Amino acid sequence: MLRLEGRARRGAFALRAAVSVDEGARVAVMGPSGSGKPTLLEVVAGFVPFDGRVAWRGRPLDGPPGKRPVAVLFQDGNLFPHLTLERNLALGIRPSGRLSRAEREAVGAALGRVGLGGFGSRRPAALSGGQRGRAALARVLLMRRDLLLLDEPFAALGPALKAEMTGLVREVAAEIGATVLMVTHDPADARALGGSILLVDEGEVGPPASAEAVLADPPPALRRYLGERPSPPGPP
Repeated sequence: MLRLEGRARRGAFALRAAVSVDEGARVAVMGPSGSGKPTLLEVVAGFVPFDGRVAWRGRPLDGPPGKRPVAVLFQDGNLFPHLTLERNLALGIRPSGRLSRAEREAVGAALGRVGLGGFGSRRPAALSGGQRGRAALARVLLMRRDLLLLDEPFAALGPALKAEMTGLVREVAAEIGATVLMVTHDPADARALGGSILLVDEGEVGPPASAEAVLADPPPALRRYLGERPSPPGPP
């Protein structure tokens, strides 16, 4: 289980959390712009100081970012433009990028798993947005971290491709047993992820709840964000 209890500050903004996420859960993090969604991910990853306790499997998660069991995927896919895909993925295994024969074979297998077999010699600029997203997921597959944090990685993609990529996130997370927190503004992403929704509003982190239940009857904060009006009361 992932547990956060405390507060993070960024200038005048404060994020407050007292929340638990079950191990293996897939959680869509939603809420208005400026509410603190990326800050929540950055706290878990160790990029933002947290005045309180972050715990994973009952133990403090307080080391530097590189020592935490966390893989982070941002909108740009975290790919170095001057490196080939093979070299980019190699960094997910070793910071030096120098791999054994078996590790190079693992890189090729990971690319094949996400539909990019034979693309190892290409650079990110030669790929479409969807292909870059697939390459970033292949690196996550190689890293095999317990916690997978995604900050709107597919926001620039069209609806069909975004749904396909979100489905691939589900598959990769299931393969490596990862717990997923994915920031999104799109209810369709939350449905495609197929788990829970965690609402962040004005710096307050709410508890995860079933995505289908939340979207069927959104709480006031999410309803305001989605621009929905409350349903009229039924007949007496």
